Amino acid sequence: MTAVADNPLPESAITPAAGEEAVGVVGADVRVPLVTGEWVEYANFDYAASAPCLTAVHRRLEEALPYYASVHRGAGFHSQVSTDAYERARRSVADFVGARQGDAVVFVRSTTDALNLLARSVPDGCTVVVFEAEHHASLLPWQHRGSRAGRVVRLPLPASPGEAVEAARSALGSAPEGPRLLCVTAASNVTGEIWPIEELTEVAHSAGARIVVDAAQLVPHRAFSLAATGADYVAFSGHKLYAPFGSGVLAGRTDWLRAAAPYLAGGGATANVTEDGVRWNDLPARHEAGSPNVLGAVTLAAACDVLSAADQERLHEREQALLRRLRDGLARIPGVHDLGLWGGDHPRVGIVSFVVDGLAADQLAAALSAEYGVGVRDGLFCAHLLTRRLLPSGHTQAVRASLGLGTTEEHVDRLVGAVAELATRGPRWNYELVDDRIAPVPDPRPRP
Repeated sequence: MTAVADNPLPESAITPAAGEEAVGVVGADVRVPLVTGEWVEYANFDYAASAPCLTAVHRRLEEALPYYASVHRGAGFHSQVSTDAYERARRSVADFVGARQGDAVVFVRSTTDALNLLARSVPDGCTVVVFEAEHHASLLPWQHRGSRAGRVVRLPLPASPGEAVEAARSALGSAPEGPRLLCVTAASNVTGEIWPIEELTEVAHSAGARIVVDAAQLVPHRAFSLAATGADYVAFSGHKLYAPFGSGVLAGRTDWLRAAAPYLAGGGATANVTEDGVRWNDLPARHEAGSPNVLGAVTLAAACDVLSAADQERLHEREQALLRRLRDGLARIPGVHDLGLWGGDHPRVGIVSFVVDGLAADQLAAALSAEYGVGVRDGLFCAHLLTRRLLPSGHTQAVRASLGLGTTEEHVDRLVGAVAELATRGPRWNYELVDDRIAPVPDPRPRP
């Protein structure tokens, strides 16, 4: 008889990594070349687009890879291990978002995917109320082909949080009888400003409506709870939560999701297929057709576990100190304008969008990268309606600097110093349009 070896699975493949030592990010010490020939540590200010992977998440991925297999449909040991890991991941995510007993957690590809799923699951004729301040992921799905929303009400940018609450109250109260849904961001991907989710939830429920929260920009910075806020649904992405592996989540109430036809038709969503028709599975498999992204779910859950176990108050205080340092530094530079909807004192996550008079956003971003090793985002940030309304006259795009767990004081000071130099004397290098992007010409920087 063959001897049975000890359990080969590392304990951390079963028990989440935890503690402050786990919040380091992969690539934090990577050095990048400048056009001048120097090398510097990369200052990443693009966390709001895609955050780098946590080192603990990277370890979880390496632990899962040897046992990687399709889930829910294999008798082999690897399939059983992967199935256990996948469903464990679902429980971790449920805990992370404060899901209530009976709430569904559906794994999808991204926040965009999650909200498109909900748009195809709302009851026919549902009135959807949405602010023009939304990211395209939460602005556009309701009117896209395939949505069951019957009427979409777009509310203009509110001048204050209180005005946002009252505008939602009025729109929901005057909507036709029938199902109604309020869609709102938790934190703006343009300004970082935090929206009054609890008040908006109360307004929605008092009108007999539901609310879905786009928390993609909030959950990497602050805790969110379905149970505590009372929100009906929440959507977010793994790639903004230090798990950049093409995964996302829609979590919340089950009845609309259970009544809707599967978001994707295919294997996994089916309970039985005969010559006469199809009987679909119940949740969550109903909306997870195809071979699920096991590694995406496992790594997303690992990020949830790490952030849940960390000292979130300390992380918040650290981020706010860096944010004040950045905003104060930019405010001292003549010609720099910080974009905001509700004033400089309104609570924000670590996002700052700004413009510099006399310097186009794309040229500023290119120069920050090529001459200083600073990575920012330029453009309208997939929130065209909001960003264009906030831009000062003469500007068509903005630069966004977003902070994360790998941001340091040196990174902030380098960004502020670089913006000050560029605002004063302009770029040192020549820049031209190359493949539809402003780029240094020539560009001697070697690629890895």
